[in-house]
Amino acid sequence: MTFRTLLYAAALTLPLQAFVSCQNASAIDRPALVERNNPHVTTIDTMASLSVGNGEFAVTVDVTGLQTFPELYSKGVPLGTQSQWGWHSFSNPENLKPEEALKDYDFGRGRKEPYAVQFNEAGRPHDAANWYRVNPHRLHLGAIGFANLQPEQISDIDQTLDMWKGEIRSDFKVDGTQVSVRTYVHPEQDMLAASIKSEKHFPLSIRLPYPTGGHCDDACDWNKDSLHITDIVEQAPDHALLRHTLDSTTYYINVAWTGDAKIEKAARNTITLTPASDEWTITASFSPEKPEKDNATLAETHDASAAYWKDYWTKGGVVDFSNCTDPRAAELERRVVLSQYLLAIQCAGTTPPQETGLTYNSWFGKFHMEMIWWHQAQFALYGHEDLLNRTLPWYESSAHVARDIAERQGFKGLRWMKMTDPSGLEAPSKVGSFLIWQQPHLIYLAELAYRAQPDSALTNRYYDLVQGTAEFMADFADRDSTGRYTLKGIIPAQETLRASETVNPPFELSYWHFALNTAQKWRERKGEPRVAEWDEIIANLSPLAAKDSLYLAAETAPETYSDIRLTSDHMAVLAAVGILPHSTLVKSDIMNNTFDWVYDNWNWDKTWGWDYPTTAMNATRLGYPEKAVNALLMDKRTNTYLPNGHNFQDNRLRCYLPGNGGLLTAVALMCAGWDGCEVENPGFPKDGTWDVRWEGIKPLP
Repeated sequence: MTFRTLLYAAALTLPLQAFVSCQNASAIDRPALVERNNPHVTTIDTMASLSVGNGEFAVTVDVTGLQTFPELYSKGVPLGTQSQWGWHSFSNPENLKPEEALKDYDFGRGRKEPYAVQFNEAGRPHDAANWYRVNPHRLHLGAIGFANLQPEQISDIDQTLDMWKGEIRSDFKVDGTQVSVRTYVHPEQDMLAASIKSEKHFPLSIRLPYPTGGHCDDACDWNKDSLHITDIVEQAPDHALLRHTLDSTTYYINVAWTGDAKIEKAARNTITLTPASDEWTITASFSPEKPEKDNATLAETHDASAAYWKDYWTKGGVVDFSNCTDPRAAELERRVVLSQYLLAIQCAGTTPPQETGLTYNSWFGKFHMEMIWWHQAQFALYGHEDLLNRTLPWYESSAHVARDIAERQGFKGLRWMKMTDPSGLEAPSKVGSFLIWQQPHLIYLAELAYRAQPDSALTNRYYDLVQGTAEFMADFADRDSTGRYTLKGIIPAQETLRASETVNPPFELSYWHFALNTAQKWRERKGEPRVAEWDEIIANLSPLAAKDSLYLAAETAPETYSDIRLTSDHMAVLAAVGILPHSTLVKSDIMNNTFDWVYDNWNWDKTWGWDYPTTAMNATRLGYPEKAVNALLMDKRTNTYLPNGHNFQDNRLRCYLPGNGGLLTAVALMCAGWDGCEVENPGFPKDGTWDVRWEGIKPLP
């Protein structure tokens, strides 16, 4: 039996079987694994800024270990201070309403369906759509750095991010004088802490920006001081409480220090702290309400950070590529380790993450629900299901909005929004409001959480969400005159297709099949009967449409492989097997042909960061381990990983965390396989060059 035939046989085995791992008798040296991948910076590189954070709050710093040069880094990886709670809205003097951004569409269901969209023509609908697209937007909470320094004054840079401790060590000289800074974020408080050592007592500047409301930028407008104000509302010899007021938004910064220092208001939105000691510390905690307790000390923060990160790296899954002889292995290991760190600090909060995390704003700082799987599926696979379970409750708080969206369009259940904010309000969009592949994500993520920690409490917690989501999905599927169920009136993951014309995209069909099956399993776990209607839909979903033995981007897209527009976007057809297990909707020979065509002919220069993991996962399940590795390491702009580990896309998206999360999920599949897979390390070649060792990773469905 060939390797690929064995994979196919395993993939079609329904019961959960034991899987083979490639875990050698000796345990992986985890401190060494992390240490050898610590970023090391020796020059001012605006694409190499480093971050510390806790999932709820993150701070990104330049080579000084602080945020001394935010303007210089604004077009690189910006020096953000962002949180899950820090949001702001501009005034709405016209009292524009969300419902004014709705437009009726007829998708042949015998009724009009209102969608939140953008408008080209002037008027209140146009203005309402634009206002609710921009508002609310995520705030940059403030830049703390050395005052009045210029980049040319900095020399002899030696900076390291110690991921095992959550510490940034920055040593450099200012006009020949040595400076040492150690930077942390407390794992349980939204607080930056830094120790500073220098015989010259360089003052610190705390600068508060006004938001730009920009689609994709650092959210810092340094030229609108008159529109906001920062006050010192409390002051003592070793601390001060700042209040920042922007329109109707207010938040607080509690600043504390050790050693003699003088704090003063240097400008309307600039506070200066000047030390009188060679060695001193500063802590700055950020909060939406006036704080009721003192900051943790730097020593407490150091110890808490070290304990948290040791626990993170010790208990979670890891992959060691040090025994591999393929020259690309070290780079793949670097990407994996850095991605694990970045996702823990950027994407593990109480709300879903934005695509640029807590570094800078993209899409106004809002998050995209079709991307949550890419950010967070890996947490459950790598033994950090507690981090996934921080975010999933957000679905509970937003379920009433999802139900309202479904009801206004005439559907049952919960229709999850695409682009939103902590409130769950649907942002108007020409594309996003018609996407549906975010719908099954809740079911998939809840299932991964259950598989990681199977207990009745988790089932009870998410059961109603799973069932409400499946109820919408079942109602959304239309039965045609032949008795089959179709999906229509949608823009699929391959976003070049139009909602008015698209029927039966392959990934969405396969995802409907998987998610409805999974929702039925949840009913069985609760002792509830299966829903007969759902089983009928599962049994009669349209098979994937093909032409010339290649799967199409949709049943209504016969020109898939001749239209450059369609081959210059996501190759979502491959997600039907890879992200998802094999199903009865898919014919293996046609999927093989489709993979071969995509791999050899796709316009790879027009893809996104998560397309490479998508391809690798498809290749792994089809039995192409060499091509799985090649896909992950393809030399393309959107598959670039910066010195700090961020997946670079273009000059707009210098960070793209779905790429990082997709990488980790693909590597999990390549190592641990999937239910029923009996092949050791199915995603890595068996030619002796990929001796991959791993621990603590769970298989995918």
